[in-house]
Amino acid sequence: MDYTQHLQDLRERQERVRPAGTPRDVVHPLGDLTVPEYVDAWAQRQPDRPAVVHDDIVTDYRELADRHARWAGWLRAKGVAPGECVGVHLGNVPEFVIAFLGTLRAGCVHVPVNPMFQHAELVHELGDSGASIVVTSAALAQRLCEAAVETGVRTVVVLAGEGDPLPSVAGIDIVRWSDTEGAPPLLEAAADLDALAALNYTGGTTGLPKGCEHTQRHMVYTAVSAAGANGFDGTRIVSLCFIPVFWIAGEDLGILIPLVMGGTTVLLERWDAATVVDLVERHRVTTTAATVESYLDILQVPGVADRDLSCFTAPMTMSFIRKLTPQVRRQWSDTVGAGSVLREGSYGMTESHTVDVVPYGFHEGDHDLLTEPVFCGLPVPGTDVIVVDPVTAEPMALGDAGEILLRSPSIMTGYWGNPQASAQQLRDGWLHTGDTGYLDEDGCLHYLARSKDMIKVKGMSVFPAEVEMMLAAHPEVESVAVVPADDEAAGQRPVAFVSLVAHATPTAGELEEWARGQMAGYKVPLVEVVAAFPLTDTGKIRKPELLERAQQVVVSRE
Repeated sequence: MDYTQHLQDLRERQERVRPAGTPRDVVHPLGDLTVPEYVDAWAQRQPDRPAVVHDDIVTDYRELADRHARWAGWLRAKGVAPGECVGVHLGNVPEFVIAFLGTLRAGCVHVPVNPMFQHAELVHELGDSGASIVVTSAALAQRLCEAAVETGVRTVVVLAGEGDPLPSVAGIDIVRWSDTEGAPPLLEAAADLDALAALNYTGGTTGLPKGCEHTQRHMVYTAVSAAGANGFDGTRIVSLCFIPVFWIAGEDLGILIPLVMGGTTVLLERWDAATVVDLVERHRVTTTAATVESYLDILQVPGVADRDLSCFTAPMTMSFIRKLTPQVRRQWSDTVGAGSVLREGSYGMTESHTVDVVPYGFHEGDHDLLTEPVFCGLPVPGTDVIVVDPVTAEPMALGDAGEILLRSPSIMTGYWGNPQASAQQLRDGWLHTGDTGYLDEDGCLHYLARSKDMIKVKGMSVFPAEVEMMLAAHPEVESVAVVPADDEAAGQRPVAFVSLVAHATPTAGELEEWARGQMAGYKVPLVEVVAAFPLTDTGKIRKPELLERAQQVVVSRE
């Protein structure tokens, strides 16, 4: 379908409101280079600039260029050919970054493997990717090796001290990381920007995780477009990343954006508010991404108002449980300084390398927080977003909800080994996200729900995100999760699980009565007050685990 006229109208609307100082076009700071070539170039221009900081260890660009070239050289010497998959089963440590860069330099395919995975999950991802070599830590080596023997993995490289014992598993060659560091460096980096460079696996919410095929062109575009759209200041970027870098969002925040732009990444393996304050002040951190709860933790650090956090100009939130509100934003700026404004991060998905639409520049008057949920903002330069009828694929009128479609230079090439799923998601150059949303009069995107999460009450659509935001506005409500339940009379009913702020006392009935004054009657949920939510390893609410409880709530009210 030809969307040319529709896109022209959208772009004109978007240009009228695009924030001043953000680029209209994609700007590559050093040209059309691969990620390792960017590191090499920055090593020539600013060799002493800190590239990776972890604990008290600072790796400058000169050292990073050398160490990742030696990992690439070791891969070649080991007989790992360009195009072969290399797994990295580590947390937020410098060796992850070195292995990532060196794997790309050798023309191999980076496969990040979640260190929290258990046996079956490891067997699936290692087997599906066909990884021949995996890097892991001493603490995780035994678990990994037990899974590796059921796959095609032949070598496991263990990040371990000289005195740490290594596992002994038949059929697996075990190598210490330190034994790879003396390899001759691979001086010439693989230069094909369009070759397969990474398999980033989806979260598996709709079946087994699928490997999204990404190239270095996707990576570099994501880095430069995200930096520009978010107003990041080139080589002045200092990004603190405690989001796992094995997630694609962590890869963007903790590796690609800072290193392509010539900035610094500060890696943190686990969240600690006092440590974060120290790191921000010491290393002049400019940005991070964390949950709303994490920022509230920072505000509780003794003496935080007296610390010099003036550098921290771009803190981004992830509203997994508690939502960002104007009150939280004001509390943050009042304490940290007016130049530090909390805002949501971005809309995106693994298939698109995650940074597609950002709300940067729309915080004046809390427009981004007070407008209809969930306000995502404008597409980054080079990306198009449209909303279409999920059946006919015709563009929806502004303000009308439909399926969100994305088109950008970072859309995956396809799903690894899954042409059927690829054909379903990728059509005529557009990624069909399966998400529901709408575009407003300015061409800004508003996210409503995954299509499968939409609740139908007597044929009328109820979007969980909308109900969650409205309930979260109650002064005694801390967090909300809304899920559907079957209802004989209405088809479905929204059920809201609510946690309360400390010492709050409203009952479920009182919250339902309050909700009737805030939203249309068909949207008013049945409310269940809970002490805590079931959470994933990444801190998101496990909504599937609430479905059975939601049905019980409906039955109990009949």
